[in-house]
Amino acid sequence: MSTPAGTGWAQLRQQARSLETQTETLFHTYSQFSIPTTISPTPTDEEKKTEAQLEDILERREALTSRLSLLLSTSSDLTASALKQNNLSRHREILLDHRRELARLRAAIATARDRANLLSTVRSDISAYRSANPEAAEADYMLDERRRIDNSHSIADSVLSQAYAVNENFGVQRETLASINRRIVGAASQVPGINGLMARIGAKKRRDGIILGGFIALCFLVLFFWG
Repeated sequence: MSTPAGTGWAQLRQQARSLETQTETLFHTYSQFSIPTTISPTPTDEEKKTEAQLEDILERREALTSRLSLLLSTSSDLTASALKQNNLSRHREILLDHRRELARLRAAIATARDRANLLSTVRSDISAYRSANPEAAEADYMLDERRRIDNSHSIADSVLSQAYAVNENFGVQRETLASINRRIVGAASQVPGINGLMARIGAKKRRDGIILGGFIALCFLVLFFWG
């Protein structure tokens, strides 16, 4: 008696998991109808079909849950019953979450559609008003242009302010480096013998340069007379 019951339980759970996966896929499709840029003024046939499919699957899952509960109530294996009870509770939780998600998506689509329709109505009213009042339309156009020009000026002023600030910062940095250099030179001049050492280093470089120049000149003369 236990084997057929176990087999029935496994088959029903497999169906429940399959329907849960289908529900997630339909949720993804259904959520696309709430995108403001593509939402239609009224529900499309595809939207109605997707919503009907979701409602149908949720009802089928409710029936499967009831059948699983009935099988569990007739099980004589207490250990297996505890595990099955956890599985059944999980299916019920997922079903409840999906019912809430359907309600949330339905409300989101309705809100997005109302907002899009309101915006469309406002735009139509503005267009009709401008068509009936060309002077007012021209004035509105000039005001819009003035706002765009003011915005451009504001951006230009902001860029110039940033450039002046950067230039001022560079000037401060140059002054700081010059001050540091003066302090280093002043500190070096106060160290005993540092000036003499620097003079000797300079004299040695000049002497080495003279010797190297003389050697190069000698090489040219040798090549000239022996070439």
